Amino acid sequence: MARHLITSALPYINGIKHLGNMVGSMLPADVYARYLRQRGHDVLYICATDEHGTPAELAAKEQGLPVDEFCAQAHDAQKAVYDGFALAFDYFGRSSSPENRDITQHFARKLNENGFIEERAIRQVYSPADGRFLPDRYVEGTCPHCGYDKARGDQCENCTRVLDPTDLINPRSAISGSTDLEVRETKHLFLLQSKLQHEVEEWVARHEDDWPHLASSIARKWLNEGLHDRAITRDLDWGVPVPADTWPELAAEGKVFYVWFDAPIEYIGATKEWADQDPDNRDWKSWWYDVDTDVRYTEFMAKDNVPFHTVMFPATELGVREPWKKVDYVKAFNWLTYYGGKFSTSQKRGVFTDQALEILPADYWRYFLIANAPESDDSSFTWEHFTATVNKDLADTLGNFVNRVLSFSKKRFGEDVPAGGEPGEAETRLGEEIARLLAEYEEHMEALQFRKAAAALRALWSAGNSYLEEKAPWLEIKTDKDGAALTLRTAMNLIHLYAVVSEPFIPATSAAMRQAFALADDTAAWVSADEARSLSFVPAGTPFTVPPVLFAKLTDEDLETYKERFGGVTAE
Repeated sequence: MARHLITSALPYINGIKHLGNMVGSMLPADVYARYLRQRGHDVLYICATDEHGTPAELAAKEQGLPVDEFCAQAHDAQKAVYDGFALAFDYFGRSSSPENRDITQHFARKLNENGFIEERAIRQVYSPADGRFLPDRYVEGTCPHCGYDKARGDQCENCTRVLDPTDLINPRSAISGSTDLEVRETKHLFLLQSKLQHEVEEWVARHEDDWPHLASSIARKWLNEGLHDRAITRDLDWGVPVPADTWPELAAEGKVFYVWFDAPIEYIGATKEWADQDPDNRDWKSWWYDVDTDVRYTEFMAKDNVPFHTVMFPATELGVREPWKKVDYVKAFNWLTYYGGKFSTSQKRGVFTDQALEILPADYWRYFLIANAPESDDSSFTWEHFTATVNKDLADTLGNFVNRVLSFSKKRFGEDVPAGGEPGEAETRLGEEIARLLAEYEEHMEALQFRKAAAALRALWSAGNSYLEEKAPWLEIKTDKDGAALTLRTAMNLIHLYAVVSEPFIPATSAAMRQAFALADDTAAWVSADEARSLSFVPAGTPFTVPPVLFAKLTDEDLETYKERFGGVTAE
């Protein structure tokens, strides 16, 4: 089987992430990784907290903590939430690790040796009130392109245009709010992306037809506008230091690398962190170095991260003139909105992942988010839509099917799977339908079309309900006890099949369904087409138990409670 390297955009260290962050990178990456593992592939799913940059320093200052201590605590808090969502990372690292520091400095030295880094004197914003130069994110103001009045000095989060602090209208210090800003001269390192434009264009051209339109169009837009040389150092106390053996003057001034230079390198750094935990059995370079034909690399991210992953990081990798693995497929997502408005970490608008887990178990959220993933366009979270989806798909279609089959069988046939007669025409039709829907589900998962995959999974669940309604074992048992037993045994095999194939979406529920049957050797990783047709994995005589209610229906009272807590609308 193929080897699959999977990364999701690094969640920034500053604060617990909202549902939009979850569905825009980490959750779909987890669903895909789980699916590939079940299909027998060798998978390495890597992620990490992105810990450098201005917001980390500002957040640490606000909490009265040293920045390294703040980041350590925030990393643990985020990891606890991701564990709660059952994200099965192979490793969840930290961009402040020694491994990332060493690899980032190696990349910088190689880029310099190859003529792609240049030291330049630039004029930079200085705040007399703060007594320091202000890196880009320390400067806020109005975007000159769209008029958004909370744009940062590196990028406008509203229109996603890349900016310099001096581009902003009415700039102010993000530290003190002072508008008494000056422009002074200082030195920084620049990545000469303009010299790599042609190589990046050729590389993108080889891949863009395979990528989603969202990813390829953003990459092409950047390239069509022309790649500009980009400052890759900042005046901060926290970050990967510029190596003194190559740039002694800048190192003495305390310059560190720009967070968007070292953050993508952390994919490699985190893999080395993973390998360093068990060096006798793990080889990080086998995933990253000189492996183009051996490893398929898939990245997951929201659209604001696409330019850095399709242009800037590939330019960096190309410039080092070493055979580092480059991404094969970029799965990009649009925004998940909250009642049509933006989720916002900084403005605390929308549902955050820790709050979600306080309300309901992870599988409710996992299913809803993937079934409504913002793939082709933005999608909106509303409590009405969430409640309707939980009740219809999870509680009624899947949960009720499992409960009524097992409860009725226990009541009428005892605690072992009944035998019944031989499968008939209805079972044959059902088997063919299940095999067809399973193939459709697999096709969409292979293509990373998550909404379509969720629809196919829902159709698999619905097929069981249709079969049950057709056979009506509660009536059948009155005239044909063996026929009713066959119906229930077939339905129990459907429950086991659902347990196996639903695992990427709802892992805890899948485990509960699977554990309902006391099978001596239940090692099924997936379900073949022939197994789907025969529906005979759970034989007659297998002991079973009725699990607790898999999904509780949400009431109108629940809906009103959620809306009162979080708001039913958002204001722009």
